[in-house]
Amino acid sequence: MDGPADSAAPPMLQLTNLSKTFDSGHGRLVALERIGIEIGCGEFVTVVGPSGCGKSTLFNILAGLAEPDTGAKILYNGEPRMAPELLGKVAFMPQRDLLLPWRRVVDNAILPLQVEGIPRAEALKRAQPLFVEFGLSGFERHYPQQLSGGMRQRVALMRTFLFERDLTLLDEPFGALDALTRSLMQRWLLDIWQRHQRTILFITHDVDEAIFLGDRVLVMTARPGRIKLVLDVPLARPRPPEMLTSPEFIALKRQVLAAIEEESIKSFQQVAEG
Repeated sequence: MDGPADSAAPPMLQLTNLSKTFDSGHGRLVALERIGIEIGCGEFVTVVGPSGCGKSTLFNILAGLAEPDTGAKILYNGEPRMAPELLGKVAFMPQRDLLLPWRRVVDNAILPLQVEGIPRAEALKRAQPLFVEFGLSGFERHYPQQLSGGMRQRVALMRTFLFERDLTLLDEPFGALDALTRSLMQRWLLDIWQRHQRTILFITHDVDEAIFLGDRVLVMTARPGRIKLVLDVPLARPRPPEMLTSPEFIALKRQVLAAIEEESIKSFQQVAEG
């Protein structure tokens, strides 16, 4: 798999006029405003934007955990869906790994299968081949607190991939890792994605990460969150680490930084004004 799926194929996910308003103690707060995007089958799409722009709110809607305002249209695999109908149809890994400390690695990994009613023996059979692939062989009987941060993230990602869904949402999965571990995890994730051919939406605050991983980068505005820029990333795959210093990569980075700089200033002003 050298890149995204055939662009002529119908999109896996299509959002039209998606907005989200919250009632707060200071009145109505518009978190998202008229979001419109299309995600193709097999694409790896990254999402960047200033803090508070609504990225996580968007993911909560796509995971079926929140409802958008009236008037939003969501098509998933070509079928209209209300947001709550997406619950259980999309794999979602939030910012924290949320591993259960009293369950061993293997039992954390198979948890989504057991929730779906799959017997433990069958769940273990499905999970076993992935322990080598996810770099966890030999650690099946360990508890989360015995693992490094990078290994905990691999357990959480393995659990997410075992929840076999066409669309996977990853909300800053590497945000808490040190730079070296993060770089290793990025390359490892690309390898996993290319082998499993899942569609991935990936939130990050790191511009280098967004470009290195993505087929496309979506840049969001300051609150209310809108799509300011959709940037295609025409870099060949597989992507070696040295690509981050190539002229082509730097040119793309300049475009993303130019788009996000103004929005970051706006976001800072919003916080300062309370």
